Amino acid sequence: MICGFDYGTSNCALGLSQDAIIKLVPLEGQHTFLPSTLYALDRDLITEFVGRNMQEQGARQAFVSSRQSTLARAQRARREEDISDSDQTLFFGRAAFEEYFEWPEDGYFVKSPKSFLGATGLRTEHINFFEDVVAAMMQNIKQRAEQHLRDEVTHTVIGRPVNFQGIDSEASNRQALEILTVAGKRAGFKEIEFLYEPIAAGLDFETKLEENKTVLVVDIGGGTTDCAMVRMGPEYLNKEDRYADFLGHTGERVGGNDLDIRIAGKHLMPLFGMDALLKNGLPMPTQLYWNAVTTNDVSAIATFNSMDTKHQIEQLRLDAEQPKLIERFLRMREEKHNYHIVRNAEEAKIALSDSMNHKVLMDYIESGLAQDISRDGLASSIEPPLEKMLKLMASAIEQAGEQPDLIYMTGGSAKSPVIRDAIQKRIGDVPVLDGDHFGSVAAGLTVWSDRIFR
Repeated sequence: MICGFDYGTSNCALGLSQDAIIKLVPLEGQHTFLPSTLYALDRDLITEFVGRNMQEQGARQAFVSSRQSTLARAQRARREEDISDSDQTLFFGRAAFEEYFEWPEDGYFVKSPKSFLGATGLRTEHINFFEDVVAAMMQNIKQRAEQHLRDEVTHTVIGRPVNFQGIDSEASNRQALEILTVAGKRAGFKEIEFLYEPIAAGLDFETKLEENKTVLVVDIGGGTTDCAMVRMGPEYLNKEDRYADFLGHTGERVGGNDLDIRIAGKHLMPLFGMDALLKNGLPMPTQLYWNAVTTNDVSAIATFNSMDTKHQIEQLRLDAEQPKLIERFLRMREEKHNYHIVRNAEEAKIALSDSMNHKVLMDYIESGLAQDISRDGLASSIEPPLEKMLKLMASAIEQAGEQPDLIYMTGGSAKSPVIRDAIQKRIGDVPVLDGDHFGSVAAGLTVWSDRIFR
């Protein structure tokens, strides 16, 4: 069977074409999307999971040979933690969140690993680890789909952003695509192709158009925002070569995760002393707090988890006017709740799409700890990343040399009325239409896979 595979920063989805009808496969109960999260009882058990789930014997032997030291550590972790071969060692999606919330200090939690793909300065062992994380997630999704379908999925088109990272984009894109290809092969896909995510979203939308339009497709994903100006409609639908129909495209590493980080920093970090003063009247250093919540940056999280940061926070506790806030910050760091805080920010962003105010409850930090966030407050806090998104849209329109007839929005954060209002103010009186915010990319990838593999 063939499929479209949206390996997303926030969520993953997989689509199939059956009797010319595109359907997304249930991956978790009735849910057709699976949060891009993984929780392992031990980091090295991720690599072990990949090896155990590889089906092709030759490839499996080569993998085991290349990961001998990691697999040896995995066996040692099993002995030390008394983990039997029958115990579940990896959890995915919502189950991964549940395990992390219950045992934040005991296991290894990964959220949005796609955000790290293409990062500069990665050593070979880092690249190997990202290959294993992505391969484990792809194996899990492929297995879930095949159990539901009772058939093997062999060919896929995987979505990709225009640029995975902002720095040295050509090299970073090459590295990221290599990781995705290697992981996809280890998951058992025999043929893999890639397609830009905004174009995929546009292909899904095009099947519903009754007349030709020039459309600005805006895909605000978890990790990137990608825009494409595309001529589409009945006249273009069945064309084999669509190159001339794509009038402009832009993309940058700024997405829903960046909005969540800004919300967490501006609204939740003050509970840990971010806006407090030192005894000498100077403001508290803020970089420590941004490192805590910048969960899509490997170096920021590594710095936050370092002993130097621990010592710095301990010194700030002595120097602070309100040492109890810093004690709370230190405890949050020791108990590894920073991912939970960013998750709270994401939940606030979602809630404020439908309401004007939202209360964030943080009892897992301290009984009764809470923070109110208003929609206006959210709008103010996300201005910097939102401005980048608006510039990407304007740049795609400028490349095309003409105004769009309409704007087609997809991606989870595209639901926010704050973002939609900002688009209308910047681009003008152009109709804005919604797609399936979580499934349109997977559906478009499926349309393309059906076109190229059949």
